[in-house]
Amino acid sequence: MIVNNHIDQEDLALYAMHLLGESEERAVQTHLNECEGCCDLASLLRGDLAVLAMTTEMHAPPAVARQRLMTQVARERKIVPIDRQIHSEAGSPLANRLLVEDVYVPPPSPASKIIPWISWVGWAVAAALMVSVTDLYRERDQLQAAVAKQAGEMQTISADAERGRALMQTLTDPSAVRVTLNQAPAKAVPQGRAAYVAAKGSLLFTASNLEPLKPYKTYELWLLPADGNAPIPAGTFQPDRRGNASVIMPALAAGVEAKGFAITIEDEGGSLKPTMPIVMSGL
Repeated sequence: MIVNNHIDQEDLALYAMHLLGESEERAVQTHLNECEGCCDLASLLRGDLAVLAMTTEMHAPPAVARQRLMTQVARERKIVPIDRQIHSEAGSPLANRLLVEDVYVPPPSPASKIIPWISWVGWAVAAALMVSVTDLYRERDQLQAAVAKQAGEMQTISADAERGRALMQTLTDPSAVRVTLNQAPAKAVPQGRAAYVAAKGSLLFTASNLEPLKPYKTYELWLLPADGNAPIPAGTFQPDRRGNASVIMPALAAGVEAKGFAITIEDEGGSLKPTMPIVMSGL
């Protein structure tokens, strides 16, 4: 009876015509109290069943619906007509007992047997048509949903096309401002330059981008002799707030050939020999 958590459509049609047994009808009613979809379908069947029954041509009912109808009819209580001969025997004990306990029902005529069947066939055909109409309603809803989905997709495509046109106009517009962005330059590297005349012992040294020093520390410049002797102190200096510094004409002996210069960080006042590490050098 229940397929995919819903009442079978033929069972709903029989329920709408009150053709189910008591237990089946109770089961359907319990499900309708919990399932809004089946309840709406049952209400639709009840509301339209009478109109369809009056306007539908008579056709043979579906085999399944006819079988359910025959089963229900077989369950109905039958009234056995009292024989006319018993009633004619007035005063007999059997006649009196039958008259008291039973209700006399005359035997049905052939026409009375045919008319109910025609009526029931009409109701069964109407139920089958209601199932078909319900399927059409569902197909219509599905089609409307598909159309709405396609309309949404078309709107998305149109919006994408509009953005594409705006992009091309921006790229080709001669009034557009075009700017190239680059990464910000890294911090400048400390650098020193020395000009030395060995014959005169004259030296000019300048430095830039130097790191600031801790308190009581100073930079010291060293002359590295070409003959491999120990480095010669060539002056101390402190960089300004921009990292610039200079050593101009320190007291150096004339005639000392130099292979290069180096800088170390020393205690304030300088040192007679370099303290490692060397922070800058040039050979």
